[in-house]
Amino acid sequence: MSKKDYYEILSVSRTVTEVELKSAFRKAAMVHHPDKNPGDKAAEAKFKELNEAYQVLSDTQKRAAYDRFGHAAFENGGGQGGFSGAEGFGASMADIFDDLFGGMMGGARGRRDGRERGSDLRYNLEIGLEEAFKGKTSTIKLPTSVSCEQCSGTGAKAGSKPKTCSTCAGHGRVRAQQGFFAVERTCPTCQGRGEIIENPCSGCGGAGRVTRERTLSVNIPAGVEDGTRIRLAGEGEAGLRGGPAGDLYLFLSIKPHGFYQREGADLYGRVPVSMVQAATGAEVRVPTIDGGEVKIKVPEGTQSGKQIRLKAKGMPVMRSRDFGDLYVQVDVETPQNLTRRQKELLAEFEKESSHSTHPESAGFFSRMKDLWGA
Repeated sequence: MSKKDYYEILSVSRTVTEVELKSAFRKAAMVHHPDKNPGDKAAEAKFKELNEAYQVLSDTQKRAAYDRFGHAAFENGGGQGGFSGAEGFGASMADIFDDLFGGMMGGARGRRDGRERGSDLRYNLEIGLEEAFKGKTSTIKLPTSVSCEQCSGTGAKAGSKPKTCSTCAGHGRVRAQQGFFAVERTCPTCQGRGEIIENPCSGCGGAGRVTRERTLSVNIPAGVEDGTRIRLAGEGEAGLRGGPAGDLYLFLSIKPHGFYQREGADLYGRVPVSMVQAATGAEVRVPTIDGGEVKIKVPEGTQSGKQIRLKAKGMPVMRSRDFGDLYVQVDVETPQNLTRRQKELLAEFEKESSHSTHPESAGFFSRMKDLWGA
């Protein structure tokens, strides 16, 4: 009985790419896998057929020989390729599935040396708006794991070394063959590290790290915003048994300011002025975020709520030479706790007032009269 064409078995064309071939095999193998079809002889036969076809077509030389001579290339050393048969290609089914599905099934190939990367750490740091404007160097203290000095992070007592785990031969995983399918599990002897420490260090108990309080100097760039995250590579928790350290992440928060509110690089503030200043015009001093002050001109007849823009007097834009703007809102203050004489003067002023001195209120009541009259 003639064997079925390998391309037909995998449902691919003869121009299929390596990526497309792997994808087609993966989909078909997952459907016909014996674990999903227990006791199904047809599925088992199909699965073996898929495996044989993929072993040939995934190898460049074998595929070339198959395209030229067909199945004859692997029969009795026939053809010009000199291959020994589909069953003896050297790559077992377990190896193929380890390559295709190892990431999905938790497989791990190659030797592990017991070194594990340390955890990343988070540190919340609160600074003032003025500090965010200028930037600063901040000193922080945090308890964290550091490499053990006694054993230099190996976890083994001075003068000794970790030994390769005899159960997994240093791989960190053990493989059990179930029929023609291999299952890998974490090595129970070394817990996946690939090494055994027979003489642990007394300083760290074999972990290769100890807990200490560390002091770090951190540069906060000018212009940082609330919620900015700064990554300090390698400043996190020390790794196990000499493994690389994790990273430290600083999350910045900005304290509320007594005068300014911030929106991006722009600042907003409110300045009160008297009724007379707003009516006749005036110059008022406004503090700036850099610690200085600036004079702003309040035009004659300024109404409460008017915003005055001061260009480039806001926050610096991080990693740029640009600055935001400062917007000052004028709040006209109504006089309070008046003396008799002050009330008399205001009453006289009111008598002398006209539509021209209060155009907005006069126009408003005029519109209301028209509305009521309608």
